[in-house]
Amino acid sequence: MSEVAVAAEPSGAERFDAFVAARGSALWRSAWLLTGDRHLAEDLVQSALAKAWPKWKGIEDEGRFEAYVRRTLFTTYVAWWRRKWNGERPTERLPERAAAAPDSDLGRDLMTAMAGLPRMQRAVVVCRWFEDLSEAETAERLGIAVGTVKSHCSRALAALRTSPHLREQLDD
Repeated sequence: MSEVAVAAEPSGAERFDAFVAARGSALWRSAWLLTGDRHLAEDLVQSALAKAWPKWKGIEDEGRFEAYVRRTLFTTYVAWWRRKWNGERPTERLPERAAAAPDSDLGRDLMTAMAGLPRMQRAVVVCRWFEDLSEAETAERLGIAVGTVKSHCSRALAALRTSPHLREQLDD
């Protein structure tokens, strides 16, 4: 009599690990656009995933779970600002400067210009133009009104249009 191998159903933790392996880089990219720092982006993704983990078993659809994680990512980012957390600690010696993720001058200049925006405006810009979400989807993800999304977009774009960091790129 031959033994038939029965494939075991992956555990919840294994499915979660597979989700993180599949979608982790996309989550990190969004976090990096928000923070402008690769290490803070990693911390932000890890914090969002840790907060979302208890909901993993209750949300069967991975697409819905990713939406939940992304909303958690954005709300955690905004909450860090509200608590005035910036991860800086005074030291006698400055650490070596890490290389920016984008290699292009435009990428660096864009991140510099984005860093000058208030956090909620930056979150709205990332949702609208980097995540390609509608105003309604952005409002839902950030937990704000559609009108607030519109006003943040308007102010952010006006600031980016007049940013000296981006003007230099446009003049070349």
